Amino acid sequence: MSAAPTPERIVDIAIGYMGAKQLFAAARTGIFRELAAGERSMEQLAAGTGLSEQTARILADGMNALGLLDRHDGRYRLAPDAAEFLSGEGETDLHPFLAFLNEISFGHWSQFDATVDTAEPGDLRMDEGRWATFMAGVMRYNALHAAMLARGFDFAPYRDMLDFGGLSPAFAIGAMRANPELSVRFAFAPDFTDGITGALESAGLSGRARIDPAPTDTADPGGAHDIVMLNHVIHRFSAEQNRAILGRARAAAQDGATLLLLDFLLDDDERQRGIDALHAAEYLVIDGTVVYPAAEVFGWLRETGWQPREVLELPGSPRVIVAAAG
Repeated sequence: MSAAPTPERIVDIAIGYMGAKQLFAAARTGIFRELAAGERSMEQLAAGTGLSEQTARILADGMNALGLLDRHDGRYRLAPDAAEFLSGEGETDLHPFLAFLNEISFGHWSQFDATVDTAEPGDLRMDEGRWATFMAGVMRYNALHAAMLARGFDFAPYRDMLDFGGLSPAFAIGAMRANPELSVRFAFAPDFTDGITGALESAGLSGRARIDPAPTDTADPGGAHDIVMLNHVIHRFSAEQNRAILGRARAAAQDGATLLLLDFLLDDDERQRGIDALHAAEYLVIDGTVVYPAAEVFGWLRETGWQPREVLELPGSPRVIVAAAG
């Protein structure tokens, strides 16, 4: 006989917001950064963060239960993933992303029931401070995606990249760092020019890149690039616009060139990848943009002269469709 069903999964999902809020609080109050220098007793952790021992214990034990802190003989230390992404000493510090989730996204989800009933996004009620938090968090999440792409894809064979219509230069910068022979042409919306320029200067890569600003939905960059990237583009546009963008991307690629299309995707497998499904709801409630079914995206690619080769799953990040110019 099979075992009787148990309620753990339902309860874990239902109370998941409690763990998220504890994570946000632990990050905001400096729990992870306090542990960056080494393990701490509860008394030391409370003193270092300015929290009461009761509150510090609740947060530390919550993070231990979730696997982000290890505990031995009453002393706490960072688990490897927390050390890499939350200590402040790794390549990609996720504190700005967590601040965005806590200060913008979490509260905004109180409007999700209305979005479900109407299919309309909620009101972000943005002011200058909230926009700063929003952009810092989104760009840091993009930096994470870029770091995972640089780990998961080999840029060594390429020399001439077109970065078309993205939101962040971090992807191309990661590719250039991975391959010293690679040059990049940015075809981004004009509003991003200053940000790209500053990021390239900070990275010391200005001499290997050029910027040709143009609105993504109408840009026709041309050229004969051997690799094209479309990062976080398709969820922002309609199906008709995406076909046109992919067609113009193909016209800017030499035969046999590679396309990297990074975005969240819905799929038809027996079990949907969770992070994609959650972001489909996040995008809908935030601004009404769309996480498309992978099968539909594959159709656009084939219609516009791209042949899908594989799909890369990036940890904690979107998937990447790798296609070849036919």
